[in-house]
Amino acid sequence: MNFTQLLERARRLVQSGLGAPILVMMMLAMMVVPLPPFMLDILFTFNISLALVILLASVYVKRPLEFAVFPTVLLLATLLRLSLNIASTRVVLLEGHTGTGAAGQVIKAFGEFVVGGNTAVGIVIFMILVIINFVVVTKGATRVAEVSARFTLDSMPGKQMAIDADLNAGLITQEEARARRAEVSQEADFYGSMDGAGKFVRGDAVAGILILVITIIGGLAVGMLQHGMGIGEATHNYTLLTIGDGLVAQIPSLLLSTAAGLMVTRNSTSQDMGGQVIKQLFDNPKALAVAATIIGTMGLIPGMPNLAFLSLAAVAGGAAWWAARRREAEEAEPTPAPAGEVAPENKELTWDDVESVDIIGLEVGYRLIPLVDRSQGGQLMGRIKGVRKKLSQELGFLVPPVHIRDNLDLAPTAYRITLMGVPVGEAEIHPDRDLAINPGQVFGTIPGGIPTTDPAFGLEAVWIEPSQRDQAQSLGYTVVDASTVVATHLSHILQSHAAELLGHEEVQQLLDKLAQTAPKLVEDLVPKQLPLGVVLKVLQNLLAEQIPIRDMRTIAETLAEHAPQSQDPDVLTAAVRVALGRSIVQQISGMEPDLPVVTLDPRLEQLLQQTFAGSAEQAGGLEPGLAENLHRSLSEEAQRQEAAGHPAVLLVSSAIRNLLARFVRHSIPNMHVLAFNEIPDNKQVKITATVGA
Repeated sequence: MNFTQLLERARRLVQSGLGAPILVMMMLAMMVVPLPPFMLDILFTFNISLALVILLASVYVKRPLEFAVFPTVLLLATLLRLSLNIASTRVVLLEGHTGTGAAGQVIKAFGEFVVGGNTAVGIVIFMILVIINFVVVTKGATRVAEVSARFTLDSMPGKQMAIDADLNAGLITQEEARARRAEVSQEADFYGSMDGAGKFVRGDAVAGILILVITIIGGLAVGMLQHGMGIGEATHNYTLLTIGDGLVAQIPSLLLSTAAGLMVTRNSTSQDMGGQVIKQLFDNPKALAVAATIIGTMGLIPGMPNLAFLSLAAVAGGAAWWAARRREAEEAEPTPAPAGEVAPENKELTWDDVESVDIIGLEVGYRLIPLVDRSQGGQLMGRIKGVRKKLSQELGFLVPPVHIRDNLDLAPTAYRITLMGVPVGEAEIHPDRDLAINPGQVFGTIPGGIPTTDPAFGLEAVWIEPSQRDQAQSLGYTVVDASTVVATHLSHILQSHAAELLGHEEVQQLLDKLAQTAPKLVEDLVPKQLPLGVVLKVLQNLLAEQIPIRDMRTIAETLAEHAPQSQDPDVLTAAVRVALGRSIVQQISGMEPDLPVVTLDPRLEQLLQQTFAGSAEQAGGLEPGLAENLHRSLSEEAQRQEAAGHPAVLLVSSAIRNLLARFVRHSIPNMHVLAFNEIPDNKQVKITATVGA
């Protein structure tokens, strides 16, 4: 069996789930069964190698979660080292009277060669290593782990709300949201485990000191009392063996403590730690140049080590020059090759010179151009594509593309959303900051922020530095970047104006798609029974009241059924609403068996029917005082319903439903107006208030 086959069998053994139990059994065996010096040499060498592998893995990992098993590995490595301490202490106490090589060559080398065979030097070196490990590395790593665990747990609600906001805005899919939620949970588990793992490392440093003292005292007692050795010989043998044993254990301990510190102090980027250090520390030519000047000046002082200082100054100056040249090369824009100049031609104007109006337009100031430029890392194009995909799936038709262009008439950080060339939304953002939105209850304020309002929903918000994201999320804010702000605003506007986005071409596409599964239905409907324009108007009426048109089969069947009686779009829309009643109520109240509603007093409802009798266009004929009182009462009831956690639903007769829906559509957008015949049979109506009594 060659070495490759042996490694493959070992890998299969570990993957089978037997690796950890076997390792634990080996640790117990080392504590109980005496080991020969040769085996101690192998195990100590393996322990040092394992610590180096763990340290390098923590250096080269790009994100802490990629090494999520680190706390468990740290615990096992610590137990392995303590087991080796017990095994080596047993050999030192049993065989230490035979000489300094009694516990193997590794301990002998560390006891004689590393510290020169001097016990005082060995004790000093050991104590320095313990102080570095215990006071500096372990204490700092433990504190950072505690703070990271606390802030990670505090920021979980804010991160979950940010994920929900991205999902609702169509920026991510359900699978991506599920993966991000799992990552947030794993991050909290990891830093919580690191908080506990830091205690293992801290306890290991204390155990190293106690084991050293106990082993020296025990060795002197065994050597002098049991083997009749003199105090000088016993001190020499047992102290060197104990110091060698302690150094062999403290070096892996220091490596593991350093690895733990690296894991809890690094951030998540696409680079490993080496790449981050080179880029962030040595990529600034000004810092290198100033350092070279100071070191060179010190090198010119008489009595200083001139060669060392001047050589290092030359190296730093060369690095500064190289970094400056590289930065200039990166910032220099490539000059396009000159193309042959085309002589201007005097040609007649054509219809091609008349620009058509964009259905959906997004105009940005010049400082927002990097947000839409993929070559500069802009993410807005991808976010807008996600918004279109989500809205198309929800509304039931393909949302037209968004045409993006720069507009020098806008402020540098402003953007404007247009529909059919008419502005419908405008705001200013800070592309280099994140927006922390107050969802209604937060637990503090963020210093240094720029107060503002969320352009989509008008909520209180503040622009913060990206480094303050975790702090804001821990205080309960929902934090999104500048691209998400624009995409969310665009999504909200497109949802509100969905009826304007649907045209003849889109309706024909919907009918062509329906004809693939129901060709006879489409053939009999358009244009035999209804013209395409009437179907378009019905669909626009549905979208204007936030009703998706995904169920085109039910819509088309209802239109075909009622077309012989009337071709009035409002009458046909009312019939379609009845057919879609289950879907409409489901969208409002979900799976709840009861539907809390607000009704009108019978006398008021009869008065409205008489006022609007005969025409659906007489909503403007309502007496001003009555209209004002009705609007105020409906607004108050809508607020009460929302405060109680219920949707605001007004239930009226079908004769005035359409008129009241238009009456409250813009002034009370959160109120749904339903007719009695639109309530499905499986819903129990629960009257919570009566307006006009």
